Amino acid sequence: MRGLFGNDWNWIVAGLVSAALLIGLSLLTHFPFLVSAIIAALVFAGLVFVLAPRQLFEGLDLNSFSGSRVAFARELLAQAQPAADRLAAAAGTITDKEMKAKVKNLSDIAADVISRVEAKPDSAPSVRRFLTYYVPQAAEVAEGYATLANRRAPSQARLANVGAVITKLQDGFVHYADSLADSELGTLDVDLRLIQESLKEDIGR
Repeated sequence: MRGLFGNDWNWIVAGLVSAALLIGLSLLTHFPFLVSAIIAALVFAGLVFVLAPRQLFEGLDLNSFSGSRVAFARELLAQAQPAADRLAAAAGTITDKEMKAKVKNLSDIAADVISRVEAKPDSAPSVRRFLTYYVPQAAEVAEGYATLANRRAPSQARLANVGAVITKLQDGFVHYADSLADSELGTLDVDLRLIQESLKEDIGR
């Protein structure tokens, strides 16, 4: 819905609902107009708040991260999110079940990486190319496949070529998702060694 109304869609929906409520209360229930207007205003304010678009890093304590890293991550995610949305939309338009599942998998991985970067802005540099290149390119390829497949007489050779690219993109997406996970586990080996040494000392005593 954000793509349809932009960032103000919550105001539009809230306005429509509260206006309909005002008319309904006034005409159908014969409430006094002032009472109906107050109820409609309260509903309007509530809907504007509830339906407000979610902001990046909402609920995250940004004081624990470098300001430059947060700004860098914000810039990357602002570029990547529209492409990720296009990728998800393209998956919904593909009728071939196998290809639909592959594009859906790409969309899921993109969403997962974006959510991880949002939760840990310091990880953004490790997936910069993924967010700025591979996700937008995957969206274009998936949209191209959907366009080809929806033709009355689609070229099977071209569909096969595009499908092969989508299959290869899956390997790339998995690689970047795993590399991000590896970066998050970067201190695990050190932590495990320290724990083992501590246990050895405690047991020795």
